[in-house]
Amino acid sequence: MVEVKNPEDDNAAAAATAMTTISRHYFSDYDPQAPTLSISIIENMKEDYGLFVWPCSVVLAEYVWQQKHRFQGATVIELGAGTSLPGLVAAKVGAHVTLTDDSTRLEVLENMRRVCDLNKIECNVLGLTWGVWDSSIFSLQPTIILGADVLYDSKAFDDLFATVTFLLQNSPGSSFITSYHNRSGHHLIEFLMRKWGLKCLKLLDGFSFLPSHKASLLSGNIQLAEIALISR
Repeated sequence: MVEVKNPEDDNAAAAATAMTTISRHYFSDYDPQAPTLSISIIENMKEDYGLFVWPCSVVLAEYVWQQKHRFQGATVIELGAGTSLPGLVAAKVGAHVTLTDDSTRLEVLENMRRVCDLNKIECNVLGLTWGVWDSSIFSLQPTIILGADVLYDSKAFDDLFATVTFLLQNSPGSSFITSYHNRSGHHLIEFLMRKWGLKCLKLLDGFSFLPSHKASLLSGNIQLAEIALISR
């Protein structure tokens, strides 16, 4: 039997390949010309694919690098990880990392695995949909939760905060570190923190700690917040 290939399938595959690129991200303690760490990310610029490195990921990854002493030996979960740059940096500096994204986004989860292999990093990759309580979430006990640009869709805020609160309750003393564009939704975020019994431990301008050569490539009002449970 001879298999007849559909030319449209070849065209689609070629188009997907053409939209794929590898970006490299460097981290250094002192001299940006002599980086200590390099992370390679497989990005796909196809509009409905969304697998590219957002500015908030660059900011959060840099924060992880500068706070690397906190992450050595920590158990870290990245929510809505996408291309996973912050989580990969955490793994490189010695954290035990689980990368997660919506369980229905199989292409994103598979790209996470490819990126881990590309960087020779061992991370657990897990489908985790915010607000869905399946068996996988109950065993997670992170000391640090990461989330870059997860505060973008107000309709998903309650599900996100429900998931974050559960994880914080499941691991006393843990915290949620998130970078986000301040898109006039700050009052809603403050309301949701109160609703879910959370407090902001730290709020930083994302550009305040970003090296100048990285800051010059980004724009927007990016903030970084560290959030924890209110002590009862």
